Formats: sequence, structure tokens, C-alpha cells
Amino acid sequence: MKKRTLVLAAAAMAIAGIGGCEIARDRGQEAIAPEFVLTYAENQPEDYPTTLGAYRFAQLVNERTGGKVEIQINAGGVLGEEQSTVAQMKFGGIDFARVSISSLSDVIPKLNVLQMPYLYTGAEHMWRVLEGPVGEDFLNSLDGSGVRALSWYDAGARNFYSVKKPVERLEDVKGMRIRVQESDLMIAMVEALGASAVPMAYADVYSALETGRIDAAENNWPSYDSMGHYKVAPYYTVDEHTRVPEMQIVSEATWEKLPEEYREIIEECARESAVYERELWEKRIHEAEQRVRKAGCHVVEFSPEEKARFQEAMMPVYGEYCSDYMDIIETILEEGRNSLDAP
Repeated sequence: MKKRTLVLAAAAMAIAGIGGCEIARDRGQEAIAPEFVLTYAENQPEDYPTTLGAYRFAQLVNERTGGKVEIQINAGGVLGEEQSTVAQMKFGGIDFARVSISSLSDVIPKLNVLQMPYLYTGAEHMWRVLEGPVGEDFLNSLDGSGVRALSWYDAGARNFYSVKKPVERLEDVKGMRIRVQESDLMIAMVEALGASAVPMAYADVYSALETGRIDAAENNWPSYDSMGHYKVAPYYTVDEHTRVPEMQIVSEATWEKLPEEYREIIEECARESAVYERELWEKRIHEAEQRVRKAGCHVVEFSPEEKARFQEAMMPVYGEYCSDYMDIIETILEEGRNSLDAP
């Protein structure tokens, strides 16, 4: 019953124009029976950018295969959390998914590179990297893992926000108690900046900021807005310390069953849905930013020089987590430096 409800919801969204598409259908024509009915796992809710990107992907594939391939989106984590999803995909239990690269990095350590803090100068730098030879090499790194990469998806950027004072320069972070996810990498990042990392459940952050248990936290614009953290931590610093991209992936077992014609369509549609998903993220970020600015929050944006100081503080972290891939990190950093120097 749940699967039927989700499929009906997807259809309703498409008909209403959510996802930007209309379903053109001749009511007098008999429905085409699909050759393949495939599953797609998504752990975010129905209205999230990655979920809407998945619906767009499924719709494009269905249209361009003449109804021969139907992809059913299962949002809200009903098929399991990301690592479980990847495990099931290896034997074809799930056909498609959108996952964070953090869910794949245990199997493919090279992907840790793309999780490093302060790796990019900004969004444009990251997309130049991901859409160029370096990004293609990372997509190909999944070969032999049981899943195949189709396209990159956006996940926004995480920033610091604080209670009593703004973070305007590196020295402002020193001595702060900053909430982080329960992640060794995030703990290492905060400690490299001279602050104290406080791992804590996301649900506890608001009260911890309000009562002074922590001085600051970090997350993206939409989360800062939707969870109301701006009410108790009114200083938001756009340092973009992490930009961890996500991937649309397909099970290799599923891929081998598909005709070449359908594979080409699926790859094309995955890339198109990725562009659409990125646009949704940008819109969502802009709307959240405007709301918290209107609420009176103080927003700090680093100069390139100040951001470079934070990046320099990460060098020991890069060496600890990516010692075998420092050449790739240097390539990415150099590309960012060159873009800043360009007229």
C-alpha cells in the first residue's frame, strides 16, 4: 500500500507541475506496459531537492523510452538508510539511488578527497572540478564496486553560526565550543581551527545553543532556517567549510540487464536531472537566506584571503585522511587558486 501511495504521489506532483514537467498523455491511447519496473531509493522527504530531482529523472526516462522503463521513487528512507541501500544494490535488490559519497567512502577511500574541508573556493570551483577530468575520474572509481555512477547531485554547503559574536577571521574560532556531527573528520576540522568539537545529536542543538552548552554550530542555510537556529545563534558565517557532493547511482546487476539503448537514455536523463536538482538547491538556499536576513541575522562573508587562511589550517587534516591522494588535493587547490588569480 505504501509503494502505491508513493507512486500516486509522484504522479500527482508531476501533473501539478512540481519538478517542472507535464505528463503528456493521450487519454484515448492504451497504457504501454513497461518492460522494466525499477526501484529508486531516496532517504530525503518528498519535497527535498534530491527527491524532486529523482522524480524528474524517473519521468524523463519513462518519456524517452516510450513508457518501457518505469522507475518508482521510494522517498523518506522507506528502503533503508544509505549504507544499507548500497549493500542491497550490489546484488540488484535496489536498482537506483541517490547517496552521499560518505556512504561509499568506506569501500572507495579515494572519495574521502571530496569530503575534505575548505577544498573549494566556492560552488563554481566545485562544479568545474566535478564536471571536468578529475570528477570523471571519481565517477569511474566506482567501477568494480557493484554500483555505477550516473551523475553528481548537489548537497549545498555547510557554514558556521554562533551565539555571542560573529566569526569574521580565524582567530575568532579559537576556544569556541562548536557542535559537530559524530564524525572523526568534522572533529578534526574544528580542532585544527583551534576550537573544541562537541559531537551532539542534531535534535539537541537548539537547546544547547540557547542554554550556552555550545557557542556555535554548523550547517547549511536551509537547515539553519528550518530548525530555527537563527533565533538563538544570530551570527551566520558563510565560510562553506564543506561541500560534499552526492551521486545518483545504479546497480551493476541492473545495468547489465538493460539494453544499450536504454542505458544511453538513462545516462542522459541522469545528467539532465542533476542540472535541475542543482537549480532547486540554489532556489532553496536563496529563500532560506532571505528569510533569516529579514529576521535580523548578521551574515559574514569571508574575503578570499581569509578563506585561504582557514584552508591552510586544514593541511594536517588533508595529510591525515588523504595521504595517498595528496596529488589530487593539490590539483583541486591549484585550480581554485588559478581561478582567483584570473582577471
